[in-house]
Amino acid sequence: MAIIPTIKSGDIDRSIDFYTDVLDFRLKGRWPEVGDPAFATLCRGSDSLYLSSHDGDGVFGQAVAVIVPQVDPLFETFCARGLDPTHKLHSPVHQGPVDQAWGTRELYVDDPDGNTLRFIQPLK
Repeated sequence: MAIIPTIKSGDIDRSIDFYTDVLDFRLKGRWPEVGDPAFATLCRGSDSLYLSSHDGDGVFGQAVAVIVPQVDPLFETFCARGLDPTHKLHSPVHQGPVDQAWGTRELYVDDPDGNTLRFIQPLK
């Protein structure tokens, strides 16, 4: 069984650019090829993520957890590719990797539509 989140997008091309250029996702397909509304399938390793600008497909501001082996190198890579971590000054977990009391190290990244990807490294 696979559970694949669908992330709401206001501009599918802008979202695809952010997810592929900054966050290391790979575009598997986009339908239709131009314009909105549209639907796209992305992958990161063997995991998939859907983007949709169709009415009724998700809401803006959702959060998706992405389990990774290490968040620190990701943060460095994302910043080198243009991620600006200063837009949420009152959220340390958006500023850089943070150790959480529940045994994880986490980094939150907001996409251009305000959806949050929570990159989570288990510390055990």
